[in-house]
Amino acid sequence: MNTVVARKTHQLDSMIDIKYLESETTNMTQPLGSFCLVLHGHLPYVLKHGTWPHGEDWLFEAAAETYLPLLAMVGECELYNIPIKITMGLTPVLLEQLAHVDFKVGFVTYLDERIEKAEADKKEFEEIDNGHMAYLAEQWIQWYGKQLDYFESIGRDIPKAYANFSHSGSLEILSSAATHGYYPLLLEDSSIRAQIRAGLGSSEKILGFKPKGVWIPECAYRGMGKWHPPVKWASKENRLGVEHMLADEGVTHFFVENHLIEQSKSEYVKNGDDWHKVGWDEGKKYPSRGWGSVNEPHLVNSDGSGAGKVAALARDAFICEQVWSGEVGYPANGVYLEFHKQWGARRGLRYWKVTGKKADLGDKHLYYPENVAGKIHEHAQHFCNAVKDKLRAHRDKTGRHGVVTACFDAELFGHWWFEGPQFIRDVMMQLGNDPEVELDTVQGFLEKFPPDKTVTMPEGSWGEEGDHRVWTNEQVNWMWDISYRCENIFGRLTQELDHENNDQIRELLEKAGRELLLMQASDWAFVIRRGQAVDYGIRRFIQHVGRFDCLIDICEKVAEDDTYMERLSEIEAFEIKDAEIHDVIFEKIHLDWWRM
Repeated sequence: MNTVVARKTHQLDSMIDIKYLESETTNMTQPLGSFCLVLHGHLPYVLKHGTWPHGEDWLFEAAAETYLPLLAMVGECELYNIPIKITMGLTPVLLEQLAHVDFKVGFVTYLDERIEKAEADKKEFEEIDNGHMAYLAEQWIQWYGKQLDYFESIGRDIPKAYANFSHSGSLEILSSAATHGYYPLLLEDSSIRAQIRAGLGSSEKILGFKPKGVWIPECAYRGMGKWHPPVKWASKENRLGVEHMLADEGVTHFFVENHLIEQSKSEYVKNGDDWHKVGWDEGKKYPSRGWGSVNEPHLVNSDGSGAGKVAALARDAFICEQVWSGEVGYPANGVYLEFHKQWGARRGLRYWKVTGKKADLGDKHLYYPENVAGKIHEHAQHFCNAVKDKLRAHRDKTGRHGVVTACFDAELFGHWWFEGPQFIRDVMMQLGNDPEVELDTVQGFLEKFPPDKTVTMPEGSWGEEGDHRVWTNEQVNWMWDISYRCENIFGRLTQELDHENNDQIRELLEKAGRELLLMQASDWAFVIRRGQAVDYGIRRFIQHVGRFDCLIDICEKVAEDDTYMERLSEIEAFEIKDAEIHDVIFEKIHLDWWRM
């Protein structure tokens, strides 16, 4: 072999070796799948409706302990180039409150009071010569001071700060129903449409853009068909599926509990560019396609008319259990801050650690912040390994790129589990630098891996037993009876009265529509059923019903006599003013939200 040939042969061999190595490297670093962290941020409307123990304190606590710390954590990750992708649900009713000037002023007062409380505790602990508790009180002084400084640094505008991180790509922000109305139990499809439209409109107004994804309240879904509501006098022959009403407003994805996907029935499959109708047994015949897997997105269509336009992603129950479970969940570990034990009878601060799962409050030991970082890292590592194991199992079964969708209430991180935001940071740090996992927002994942199958799903929620029992039962069904009556009255009057040409009628109907939305919040039934704030839940529901009735009554009188507003009684004028003072969200109500 001459020298030139030998040299070329050697170069060719080297190129083959390099391509072989590149191929091997590509195979070794091929992601097992994607991970999407989804946080559901929500609070009912409490602004101007009480303070402590039920009312505005809920909002202030959540802002201080969850929504600001999560923001700061995202900012920290961006600052240090830590990969981070979070899908963050911020319900319209929460956004409306966080954006309101009364919250911004009241929250600063709240933080100042927290600092003063910590300072008083520190002085008391020094007087009784308890050095460690005095040290912890000083930590609280510093911590609340940092929240105050950060709040001021973002111009007191939490929603805008979240929107900015959305623009940078770190966050995807979800919208939701306007007041977290429970879709499957609302009487009229027009009420569901109004909740969707009002919610998306509010999100767009406050954030500056219209989210593509939504968190349907309580993950509660129902398809089309005949329906029997929880009162004897009402029934519906053929209701629309929730997915169709979402699709009509441009929504592309939502989230459900795992059993809704696992119990779904196959309808359509995409091969190449074409969709094909299949039988309900298709999933059993071809499990490698990922039918019924919580690690695959599925399009949803409950009327069988086609492939569908909206994707449902299921919460991965096994992965989520690692965090929220009271038995095996990380927050129950003894080193973390105890939530329930406080120093002082009112708005007390916390100085103790969990200690043990079965330890009584009196047996709790003092908290040691220095012991936390190592445990967070350990738990984050365990969580990341669980995610990879789940993705690996899905790939081994199907050969497909799957997704773990981990859905949690946002307040678990920071409020209930004080160290939660640090845990998320460590998870992002580990998974973001792991070649086996692709971090993504849900919208980003769907753009890369669009669903290739369509299903019909059963009804259900992420509540107790996966059905509607938390929101329809002997304790709360009286509320549905009243709410349905209000839906009927409102629907009738918006059709019969000339609100397009009579400003007085229109304004009264708009105010009544706001009260209807507020009474439909799923939270009132929830707190009553759970026994958490029964009196408050009943009172709030009745208040909104009372204001609705008064506004509707005046509206009907104006329709009969267009000079009636000039002769309002003192009580009627007070009732209108009372609604304007207390119910200050959704400033502009559009009656066409209720149009079918």
